[in-house]
Amino acid sequence: MTERWSDRLLLTVVPRLAAAMISGLYRVMRIDYLGECYPRQLVESEKPAIYAFWHDQLLMMVKGYLGDRNLKVLISASKDGELIARTMTAFGYGAVRGSSNRGATEALKEMLRLARTSSSLVITPDGPKGPRHVLKPGVVQVAKRSGRPIVPMTFACSHGRRFGSWDRFLLPYPWARGVYSYGEPIYYAPGESVDDFQERVELGMAENLRRATAHLEAYGLSAI
Repeated sequence: MTERWSDRLLLTVVPRLAAAMISGLYRVMRIDYLGECYPRQLVESEKPAIYAFWHDQLLMMVKGYLGDRNLKVLISASKDGELIARTMTAFGYGAVRGSSNRGATEALKEMLRLARTSSSLVITPDGPKGPRHVLKPGVVQVAKRSGRPIVPMTFACSHGRRFGSWDRFLLPYPWARGVYSYGEPIYYAPGESVDDFQERVELGMAENLRRATAHLEAYGLSAI
């Protein structure tokens, strides 16, 4: 009984605190946006997309969806995933629970099911357990089968802390300079091999991260 009560308290309090912390950080940081025309064009034309970013940048991404309220965030079915899902709900975004324990096939089925809806999808293609910054094939399979574009997203900042987790999770510090960067939508080309498509997505995500890092360097700052 005590354990169930503590879990209930944890799931009630932590997401609210996390949402307040994220909002507070966002207000006091100096934020720039790069390539925001790409997601805005998709939102204005009501074209659902697949937003992809690395797992270590998860904390601040909830502030980076640029008006796309019709989206679903794919989150693992772990206890940590439940905390993240409830934090997303506090910001008004839907969360769909997957499970790494069921394997890649079940995760792919879940993503394809979501791709049949009108909602955009948010996926961390190196999650939930890594390897860090290594693209798993599920996101390109969903893009290929659904015809949706993959929009690379990234968040970088000048000051913060990297945790010792597998993804080196990023916690920005207050008053740091932060940058959200969006890459050009990447569509599957008919007849293209999955390997070639995956390579293009990997290159797009890497280039987008370099763009964000270069933007900070233009201010004489280094990305944490």
